[in-house]
Amino acid sequence: MKSRVFILTASILFCFLSASSQQLVYKPVNPAFGGDTFNYQWLLSSAQAQNKLEDLTRTPFGANPLDDFENNLKRQILNQLSREIINKMFGEEGLQDGSFEFGVFEVTITSQLEGIDIEIHNSRDGSKTNITVPYY
Repeated sequence: MKSRVFILTASILFCFLSASSQQLVYKPVNPAFGGDTFNYQWLLSSAQAQNKLEDLTRTPFGANPLDDFENNLKRQILNQLSREIINKMFGEEGLQDGSFEFGVFEVTITSQLEGIDIEIHNSRDGSKTNITVPYY
């Protein structure tokens, strides 16, 4: 019995003495942070597969250059209109009452007691927008 206990104790001590450990070292995956450069293609393809945005870089003007031109023109006209409204409120020059047509937009401007009333009508889809800019 003593020999069995001795053998069991010796084998346990041998297991503890022969067990060794090593230091854990973190190595990054991304090559930008010191990782392996062979991971670059995998990371790039993984990111592109997860990208949900449309790629508008195929043509410099998007899908249709004429549509982009029309949208740009509309934006410029509406920006000019907003600048004139600001000038009317804060400057000497300003908008004239009347009705103006810009492509599919018909803009009607009227001066009222509470402010400038602007009605924008889109003849393409029939939508109307009313904006009242109060006097200060």
